[in-house]
Amino acid sequence: MILKYPKEYLDEIKLRVKVSQVVGKYVQLKKRGKEFIGLSPFKNEKTPSFTVNDEKGFYHCFSTSEHGNIFDFLMKTRSLRFGEAVKVLASEAGMEMYRFTKQDKEKDEKYNKYKKIIKEYSEYSQKQLYDKKNLFALNYLKERKLSEEVIKKFQLGYIPINNFIEELLKKYSIEDIKLTGLYYFVEKNQKYIDRFKNRIIFPIFNLSGDIIAFGGRIIKGDNLAKYINSPETEFFKKGRQLFNLNFAKDERSNSKEVIIVEGYMDVISLYSRGIKNVISNSGTALTESQISLIWKFFSNPIICLDGDKSGQQAALRIAERLFPLITEENRIYFSILEQGKDPDDIIKDVGKEGFLKFLENKNIIQSFIWETYVNKINTGNPYEVTKFEKQMRKLCSLIQDNTLKKYILEDFLIKINKLTPNVNYKTNYGYSKRKNFKVLNETKKIHLQKKDLTRENLVEFSVLFIMIFFGGAIKNNIKKISEITFSNSDNEKLKIILIDLIKLNKTEKEIEKEALEVNSILVKSIIENSNLKLIVNKKNYDQIKELFDDFTNDLVESQNKKKIESLEKKLINNMEEKAFTELLKLKSQINRE
Repeated sequence: MILKYPKEYLDEIKLRVKVSQVVGKYVQLKKRGKEFIGLSPFKNEKTPSFTVNDEKGFYHCFSTSEHGNIFDFLMKTRSLRFGEAVKVLASEAGMEMYRFTKQDKEKDEKYNKYKKIIKEYSEYSQKQLYDKKNLFALNYLKERKLSEEVIKKFQLGYIPINNFIEELLKKYSIEDIKLTGLYYFVEKNQKYIDRFKNRIIFPIFNLSGDIIAFGGRIIKGDNLAKYINSPETEFFKKGRQLFNLNFAKDERSNSKEVIIVEGYMDVISLYSRGIKNVISNSGTALTESQISLIWKFFSNPIICLDGDKSGQQAALRIAERLFPLITEENRIYFSILEQGKDPDDIIKDVGKEGFLKFLENKNIIQSFIWETYVNKINTGNPYEVTKFEKQMRKLCSLIQDNTLKKYILEDFLIKINKLTPNVNYKTNYGYSKRKNFKVLNETKKIHLQKKDLTRENLVEFSVLFIMIFFGGAIKNNIKKISEITFSNSDNEKLKIILIDLIKLNKTEKEIEKEALEVNSILVKSIIENSNLKLIVNKKNYDQIKELFDDFTNDLVESQNKKKIESLEKKLINNMEEKAFTELLKLKSQINRE
């Protein structure tokens, strides 16, 4: 008997593993537009004729006409049987190997029945939508400006009060029907009641294009919930599905963005007006599984929620839950609507272009979190600011991407500092040059000529050169340089000796003589590589002092930068108070300077 893997299992592997990821292990690929190219693995060639397309999920060789997916590639290049290729790729996808047991076979059969029942129910609802008795339902959709094309594309339908379950019972057992969640049992009447009666039906498709559940909107009966969804079943998990992702994913070649709205009608309304990269989480809080699935197709999802209090609270909860998952490539944005408005209202008012214009003001997740929190506190109250600071630090500590964690934490710390009214922090924090710092063109040229030495070492050489040959000029300017530890140990030893000689008011010839006696090789290297003699001979003592101070400040900044980087590494691994306080102190010191 040939063992047949479920289509959903194979689709999940293909979703998790890119074709370029598999092929790239055996073929050197180069990016060219939306595709990758390389030399054919099926034929010796000098000119690349082999292409890989991740979006479409296949490779193609123009030399041999070989074509296929990731399974085909392994079977043809590694001589694997299909089952062996599945095992290799399932492992690469981080999935458990599918086990063909009696239970698996039964589950597969059960799922096939599930899909058949769901499909028949959907087809029945579509027929009822166009029945003369139910024209009010069709008119409702047309009043919402939905075309026949859109209605049919989304396979919208209507369920009247009827006993369609009797038709289903002719083909399926009541146990099979109960699994779908389409009907619920009322003990009092001892009857199965249609869950979606008197409702417009919105089929929910999986990525393979199969209908697996429904959403329903009430048409008659104001005392009932406006929208309901299929209950969770063995084959429908709300936290793993997204309405319209089956269609929206086809837009990934046109945009990195996808708009996430709350309701079915919002999706369809935007879609019908030309905005096709739109999905819905169908009334549930956006889950980690859902955002991970979205990122497989779109790197920049935009969460677009209502601007009322409940919508803002929901947005914040989503932001806090998903914040740890963001990476350099995978981001999340928020666009909060005007209170009382939904996407359907806005696009009706301003059209497609107006709606897209509105989305341009979206906030990246960390900015959204910051603004939402900071608007809740009294920034003049140190206790509230302290609590707020701890919240921000805690949130940052959860980010899984360590590099991104570092920079978002940095951004938050700067903003928190500015909340303190007693300290005048500079707007542009960083290792910026002082206003009076002059970058000398002559020095730039020297650095370019000495590529075998580090920039820091060259600066140290320049400082030492001035100390040796112009000690008298800078004898009152050596305090700061004495507090700096040079990166090179030989440079540091010579610096200490030179400081002592300058303090003793030794002449420049005496300083040069003693420096040569201490380390003649180093002194000769300083003279050779600093080349400052060509510059300083043209300058007076005031200019030499200014030049010396410039070099000293450069070394101070370099040293502070190293200290900050070290502290930030500590904070990434352990958000301890001591390291945090030390970091703030150092940054405050730099800003004051």
